Amino acid sequence: MDGRALEQGQVYQAAGDLHVISHAGAGPPAPVIVTRTLPRDVSSFTGRDAELRQLLDTAGTTGIRTIDGMPGVGKTVLAVRAAHLLAERFPDGQLMVSLESHTRGRSPADPADVLDTLLTGRGIAPQRIPPTLAGRSSMWRDQLAGKKVLLVLDDAADQDQIEPLLPGSGSCLVLVTSRRRMVALDGAEPLPLDVLPPGQAAQLFTRLARRGPDGAEADTVARIVQRCGYLPLAIVLLAGRLAHHPAWSVSRFAEDFTATRDRLAELASGSRATAAAFEMSYRNLHQDQQSLFRHLALHPGPDMDAYAVAALTGVHPVARAHREMDVLYTDHLVDEVGPGRYRLHDLIREYASTLAANDPTADRERAMERLLDYYQYAAATADHQLARRPRPALPAPAAIPALTSRAQATAWMRTEHLNLFACADQAHAMGHPARVIRLAASMAITLRFKGPWLRALVLHEAAATAARQLGDRLGEAIVHNELGRIRRLTGNHRAATTHHERALRLYQELGNRLGETQALNNLGRLRRRTGDYVGATALHERALHIHQELGSELGEAHALNDLGRVHRLTGNYANAAKLHERALHIYRRLGNVYGDAHASNDLGRVRQLTADHDQAATLHEHALRLHRELDNQQGEAYALNDLGRVRRLTHDYATAASLHERALHIHQQLGNRQGEAEALNDLGATLAAKSARPREALALHEQAAQLARQIGSPLEEARALEGSAHCRSGTADGRNDALNDLGKAVEIYQRIGAAEAGPAADRLRALAVAHNEN
Repeated sequence: MDGRALEQGQVYQAAGDLHVISHAGAGPPAPVIVTRTLPRDVSSFTGRDAELRQLLDTAGTTGIRTIDGMPGVGKTVLAVRAAHLLAERFPDGQLMVSLESHTRGRSPADPADVLDTLLTGRGIAPQRIPPTLAGRSSMWRDQLAGKKVLLVLDDAADQDQIEPLLPGSGSCLVLVTSRRRMVALDGAEPLPLDVLPPGQAAQLFTRLARRGPDGAEADTVARIVQRCGYLPLAIVLLAGRLAHHPAWSVSRFAEDFTATRDRLAELASGSRATAAAFEMSYRNLHQDQQSLFRHLALHPGPDMDAYAVAALTGVHPVARAHREMDVLYTDHLVDEVGPGRYRLHDLIREYASTLAANDPTADRERAMERLLDYYQYAAATADHQLARRPRPALPAPAAIPALTSRAQATAWMRTEHLNLFACADQAHAMGHPARVIRLAASMAITLRFKGPWLRALVLHEAAATAARQLGDRLGEAIVHNELGRIRRLTGNHRAATTHHERALRLYQELGNRLGETQALNNLGRLRRRTGDYVGATALHERALHIHQELGSELGEAHALNDLGRVHRLTGNYANAAKLHERALHIYRRLGNVYGDAHASNDLGRVRQLTADHDQAATLHEHALRLHRELDNQQGEAYALNDLGRVRRLTHDYATAASLHERALHIHQQLGNRQGEAEALNDLGATLAAKSARPREALALHEQAAQLARQIGSPLEEARALEGSAHCRSGTADGRNDALNDLGKAVEIYQRIGAAEAGPAADRLRALAVAHNEN
């Protein structure tokens, strides 16, 4: 600006822009006071209803409210929207100041310069403004004393930048936006912003793209905003591109965006870009923090704790890694998804990956080796607590969390299982078959208890392939035995038999008799499930004989308990009880909680059948408690269902139905089709008791029959048919179907030698007589 302009007008700054106000006359010009510098309200403001309501409710009076969140999450838009809605409550001024802490090409605003601008805007002559920060801050507070002013401080760096700008008056309101959590700003009420919920994200996209998709296109928009990580800035930029191309279809646009390898390049428009927003936050980190941030992108799993961060980055001790992650959390470069657990937003991970790609290959490979060593060692340590297996000799990381109890091991496995899957995939991609085998072995018992069984199958299949590649025949046998167990749990008895027979051959060729007994017992369990009780007995007896020869008490208990199950199914309740009691005695002497839980539940089933209902309930409740301690959801579901049977037998039908429903829900979640069929039959029997709900009960039995046929479970098919017959026998037009169903049930019971054969045959004769009499 030239000198002539200065002579003719008064100069002042407002919100960073220089203005000249012309005037005439010999006297001094009247001061110009700037009271309203809010930017225009955003007409396309969408979503954030809860956050906006919170701001309006709590900020409608006075005080300091901080709005923090990751780059591009919409902090400024929310603050401006709230400020416009609150404007009438603050008649003495609504001011917005950009502190430019993350503006490319600019340094963060100096609070002294900001105060100079604000005071000039209040009409203070430049020569009257104090030269020091403290003086200007005092004058600013004096200017606002008793006034009702709303002040928006946008893009703040930290509390040191903000503190001098805060009014002293309790009648003012300050809204602060920042990428950093203002944890040290006394008296401020924080409002952390997360990404948009999926529905609000889709609404924002369609509004800005000027589209009204429905049906299939609505699903397409949902995929687009998901690929944007539900980040408002990314959605705004992408929707803006589509809005300027009305001829483009949403589906074709989505295909192109989904196919791109560089999402961040697609999420740019002119000077606005998602990557640029992230870059400014990254530049504010010191060199060591930048290195740590880049390393985080190498982690293959969904989240991580400080121990994993320490292993991946080489930052030690763990307490230091935790402090460094807290810095990134404060700056909204990572999210804290649980106490001490961190996650990168998808787009930030992608940004970090582009940075990490420029690091030396050897550095990245060493980082991954450290991480895989950590997870492999920690998983083996946890498995040692859960399965009581010897811990293999593995390189120890610098630190792992406390895993010295079963409870700690269970909690760690539950928390880390997705990371362990990801590490197994990473090990496979890196050509480390031995790591895949060890991770699969460490996860085996946890996956058996809780699933997910389909994902477990993928992992164990990869481990079997790895074992064949290495020529590790013992490892291959172990994996096939585990695959057989999972196949049995999912109801694929044919595939399970193939796996166990393969494991048996390998163990026998290796002369590994203990492994041989495991395969024999597992084959026996399959024979029992498919109704071959004679074959099951022979296999369990062979396993028992070998265990006794080897002096393996634990294995002996397993074989005894399995033999007890076969005796129970064939009606030899006295022998079944003795076998379960012998097994239970060994398990308890050895302190084997898993065996105790199963043998107690099996003995409870025998007590049910011999009408000792009190003892049965006590045993099932004991088993239920142990299975919950073990975090064994499969065992928990069976105990719940068996306890439900006792309640039905003692005529507590409401409790019985509730227990069966809980068991059914767990079995369905796990994908345990055998357990699902059992629970369906028992729930049907409970609902049909005293003819309370026969139609609903009939539907459950029919569902169980269909499921039992699919998985090849003749006992549950027969139980379903018998239950259907009971439901149909109460009506005249249903007796023919009842006779037919009960006849089929009797034929199955007799063919497999089930204990139910005799009582079912008696009921069939009685039903036939009643039918003939009518």
